[in-house]
Amino acid sequence: MPSTTEIEVPRGLKGVVVTETELSDVRGLEGFYHYRQYSAIDLAERCTLEDVWYLMLLGDLPDEARRAAFLARTAPLRRLPDALRPLLPALAASTADGGPLAALGAALSVAAADRGIRPLYDTAPEQRLEDALFAAALVPTILTALHRLQHGEQPIEPRDDLGYAANYLYMLTGEEPEPAKARAIERYLISTVDHGFNASTFTARVIASTGADLVACLVGGLGALSGPLHGGAPSRALDTLDEIGTPDRIDGWIREHVLAGDRIMGFGHPVYRTEDPRSRMLRGVAESFGGELVDFAVAVEARVEAILAELKPGRELHTNVEFYAGVVMHLCGLPREMFTPTFAAARVIGWSANILEQAADSKIIRPAARYTGPAAPQPLPLPLPTA
Repeated sequence: MPSTTEIEVPRGLKGVVVTETELSDVRGLEGFYHYRQYSAIDLAERCTLEDVWYLMLLGDLPDEARRAAFLARTAPLRRLPDALRPLLPALAASTADGGPLAALGAALSVAAADRGIRPLYDTAPEQRLEDALFAAALVPTILTALHRLQHGEQPIEPRDDLGYAANYLYMLTGEEPEPAKARAIERYLISTVDHGFNASTFTARVIASTGADLVACLVGGLGALSGPLHGGAPSRALDTLDEIGTPDRIDGWIREHVLAGDRIMGFGHPVYRTEDPRSRMLRGVAESFGGELVDFAVAVEARVEAILAELKPGRELHTNVEFYAGVVMHLCGLPREMFTPTFAAARVIGWSANILEQAADSKIIRPAARYTGPAAPQPLPLPLPTA
């Protein structure tokens, strides 16, 4: 029999409030989400990534002077530590098997050891903040270095005169990006910095509740994000468009997969019962570029919703952030294997803020599970098996 302290909750903890946060919220029935007190979409439309980074970790939007000071504070943190550089070729070679997020996690762990990052439990709040800024600033440099090494090219040093998004594209390609493309990627990054208590954020906070070091928490978040049902979907959504191929195949492909009960990547969200506001914003970004791919994506979106309304009336299923994220990243020149790592670069900022918030609460997160195995205790089988 369960103890009197156990509470039955829905599978997946759906709708269960596990803590309080000042960082963000998702109001799924309204199709709205926010970072602190500001609409996340308004921030993506009007602010820089650095502004939002400052907001999430320091609590408010910076004025011009504080923005300049923040840029000066974080720009030097982008550079690869000397202890990490000689290890990157081997980590890059491993990405084909372990994936780029696994290599990123390993590289971050090396950088953390070199920096001497200590457990959150043993670290003052000021030092936790410095460690969080270090990790988030370094992630784009590691990701682009690993990608270039994997393709036989040398890493490119970050530039202090470029903002976060422009610098990311520059380190990836070796060319200063067009302003429109840098801004499109920046808007995508801002829109995905945080999104309530999603699987990876919750994972990072669980680890933080143990008092582990900040990078251990981030590596846990990366592990959760690597799953195709969480952060791995942007490239798969673009794969869907490739598989459909041409406009005349749209309806037949959709009907076949809906009737088979298959998941259509890029559609549906566990929280939103309306259009995902991130998808709406990114569709506008994609349409500002135009072209056949954008027209095709818009047509597929419309037909998926229409056919679902016909075949499964009453079921609300709209595009989620991954559908147009893949289109936008492709239009801006990012290779498909960098879609999820780019998502991770943004989410590390949100995880960092959540880790710092969790570190201020000394209560470890320790839920229970309902045992459903054979009744216990039972006698051991005799004779016992030998080693």
